Amino acid sequence: MIENRTNICDITPDIIRLAKLSEQSDIIESELFTKYEVKRGLRDLNGKGVLAGLTHISDVRATEIVNGVAVPAHGKLFYRGYNVEDLVNGFTRDNRFGFEEVAYLLLFGELPDKKELETFTELLSSYRSLPTSFVRDIIMKAPSKDMMNTLARSVLTLYSYDDRADDTSLPNVLRQCLQLISLFPLLSIYGYQTYSHYHDNNSLYIHQPVAQLSMAENILHILRPDNKYTPLEAKILDIALILHMEHGGGNNSTFTTHVVTSSLTDTYSVMAAAIGSLKGPRHGGANIKVVKMFEEMKEQIKDWTDEEAVADYLKKLLNKEAFDHAGLIYGVGHAVYSKSDPRAVIFKSFVEKLSEEKGLHKEFELYSLVEKLAPQVIAEQRQIYKGVSVNVDFYSGFVYSMLGLPMELYTPIFAIARIVGWSAHRLEELANNGKIIRPAYKPIGEDRTYVDLDER
Repeated sequence: MIENRTNICDITPDIIRLAKLSEQSDIIESELFTKYEVKRGLRDLNGKGVLAGLTHISDVRATEIVNGVAVPAHGKLFYRGYNVEDLVNGFTRDNRFGFEEVAYLLLFGELPDKKELETFTELLSSYRSLPTSFVRDIIMKAPSKDMMNTLARSVLTLYSYDDRADDTSLPNVLRQCLQLISLFPLLSIYGYQTYSHYHDNNSLYIHQPVAQLSMAENILHILRPDNKYTPLEAKILDIALILHMEHGGGNNSTFTTHVVTSSLTDTYSVMAAAIGSLKGPRHGGANIKVVKMFEEMKEQIKDWTDEEAVADYLKKLLNKEAFDHAGLIYGVGHAVYSKSDPRAVIFKSFVEKLSEEKGLHKEFELYSLVEKLAPQVIAEQRQIYKGVSVNVDFYSGFVYSMLGLPMELYTPIFAIARIVGWSAHRLEELANNGKIIRPAYKPIGEDRTYVDLDER
């Protein structure tokens, strides 16, 4: 008999028993994946992703060919054939923001001229407005403690406000994508302000965006009670958004975008699915883990310049004796990159400038020391098939903390950037009119004979 429950969220003994039964029936022995040559997680034994599609949009490179053999190399990231490092150097050299320019490139395949950029920027600005009473009736009702949940719920609700929600023609999907790109900051920040007000008793701020401001400037303007920010803060947030904007078709959330788009469902459902993927701690939440790890590290180590003490703490992390006892040094290592993550390399010089402005250079030096020591410690403690280096999450959390962003918005900031890439990949999937993505799973269960209920 199922027990009476007073709280629908209670995990009763019946649920525990049934969960164990489910687990016993679902576990698949690891050796079967090798026996049937199944690429678990769509990766081979060396961690290399299985080719599942083709894309023009971006390229992640971590090897180079030497004497006909692929060998690890310093990572490079290309957007539509342009090295991201060159893109960043270009707009920073001209002392301007790059989000809108790089978004144009990813969506349309070419860098805009001045007129095209101006028109595109104005178009994004024109879409930066929520439906009447949306904040009151949707965002402020049942505020969630998780802003990615709030973001997904808000995106799905926008479907009801769109008279052409199910139209998957390219012009209409582009219109929907541009609107969502413009609205993601509002949905995320207003969701946070609402939660902060109702759960933490903080003042409620609902600031309107300013048409003349860039995406990065508007995020800081909307979020901060006094609307103020320094030029360096806005520029570094702009760079962070660009570095998180796109990373090939194989990352989990972008692959989700392709899979769900291939069913010809609506844009809102596709983006909500991508948000759900990014919400997972294995994908979008790593920078939060990095920040929390460093918070404990700073408490445990008296002298942050003591290499031996820092190395000992890193060993404790790997041996599950520190922080969350997961055996991981967060922010170090990547599924593709080995020698270096180009996003982390680009980011580092700007991070140092911000740390100096904020009076946090000692913290930056600790991050740099961990960046130096972690690969050495991992090589000593673990058998690895390729080199390891810090990834973009290693520094992004530190940047967000210096910018005063609440931790609840770290992953939504990732989504605010990555929706540009998701949009480009959705449009690419639709343009090629491909088949529905339907991979195969090999059944390994045995045939069984039905037994009547009274005889079981």
